[in-house]
Amino acid sequence: MSPELISILVLVVVFVIATTRSVNMGALAFAAAFGVGALVADLDADGIFAGFPGDLFVVLVGVTYLFAIARANGTTDWLVHAAIRLVRGRVALIPWVMFALTGALTAIGAVSPAAVAIVAPLALSFAARYGISPLLMGAMVVHGAQAGGFSPISIYGTIVNGIVEREKLPGSEITLFLASLTVNLVIAGVVFALFGGLKLWAQGSVAVDGDGGGEGAGKAATGESGDGTSGTGTSGVSGGTGGTSRTAPGTSPTAVATAAPAHPGEPGPDTIRLTPARAATLTALVALVVAVLGFDLDAGLTAITLAVLLSAAWPEDSRVAVGQIAWPTVLLICGVLTYVGVLDQMGTITWAGQGVSGIGVPLLAAVLLCYIGAIVSAFASSVGIMGALIPLAVPFLAQGEIGAIGMVSALAVSATVVDVSPFSTNGALVLAAAPDVDRERFFRQLMVYGGIVVAAVPAVVWLVMVVPGWG
Repeated sequence: MSPELISILVLVVVFVIATTRSVNMGALAFAAAFGVGALVADLDADGIFAGFPGDLFVVLVGVTYLFAIARANGTTDWLVHAAIRLVRGRVALIPWVMFALTGALTAIGAVSPAAVAIVAPLALSFAARYGISPLLMGAMVVHGAQAGGFSPISIYGTIVNGIVEREKLPGSEITLFLASLTVNLVIAGVVFALFGGLKLWAQGSVAVDGDGGGEGAGKAATGESGDGTSGTGTSGVSGGTGGTSRTAPGTSPTAVATAAPAHPGEPGPDTIRLTPARAATLTALVALVVAVLGFDLDAGLTAITLAVLLSAAWPEDSRVAVGQIAWPTVLLICGVLTYVGVLDQMGTITWAGQGVSGIGVPLLAAVLLCYIGAIVSAFASSVGIMGALIPLAVPFLAQGEIGAIGMVSALAVSATVVDVSPFSTNGALVLAAAPDVDRERFFRQLMVYGGIVVAAVPAVVWLVMVVPGWG
């Protein structure tokens, strides 16, 4: 049995054990990386740790630390209330606002994980407060980031267009951008319809500053989920029968104690008051956006620096924030990606890609390359996968039977649309950012949803973009 095949079978075993025995998959993956790396690939410790995602580790820790402070001092409550005012109480519009916001950030040049790191914590806090499915909100954020991700001035767009130019293939920057935008917009619409978005419309609007809201005022704020069921278990509902009080998830203890609203959908005075700590936290969040987008600074290092400054100024609000860093998620993601790094060093990914590109049927090779891009990208760098797969497609593109523009677009979409997987950077950020959820259950939901995307989207984009022979 070849070393490459052994490494793939070990990965399957890791998935099976993690699923059936409820062991943290990251811990299993670290053990597998050690075993396969040392015994099969003859790697030393430095070679095994070469795949450790240090940058992602810092991003996960820094962003969850900063937003744990924002939740502790009530800043996220203030932002959620401001967002409700912006859409005049229509909760159903907020997922689309988050979709558009992340799309705009990536379209103007933000790296996709940086945009998700900025938007996801606020979006998931809003979802927890108003009983919106975290899967719905998380998917809208990630697909929004990918919708704008291939604009001619975006990071992904410039990388892929550069590869196309280097390989002397026909290309179309606008086609690539519109292909990704259309696919992610369609997926977002389907997700919105299937995971409670339509019922959010039926609920009407929530009250804003005691204005009485609309027909459904207060429903979302009382913990009723998007599917019409009670939010018990993850929505933070408490109280007994008669005169039941409900505490929205993400609300700081101070806000709850001092600001019980007169009506379920109406914010208390402490929620809408801009305290010095909240003003400083808002300034820190703006500084994070400016630093990442304007000066190309690392999102993780910037976030952790800002969190430390806030902790030093207001230690009473920040004392519990370190404990709220998503440590299980950090272990999970870093372990899996370390193992994927071992696979990369062993040449497993290249081995699989070369085997597919050698198939004598171009259309079959094209769809298999799309699937390899989707599967591997669900666990690894989307940019890295695109950089490897596009050159592998050159030999059969040169035969003229497959349109280069359609093939490149299909590969680019297949390799990025799956980033909602909890093992990818974007999916991991969504998982880590969700407050007041059963994290194991949410992880399984993201994994199942990511699996559906991996199974369905490459075939669809191949059928629409490759089979007609674009370019």
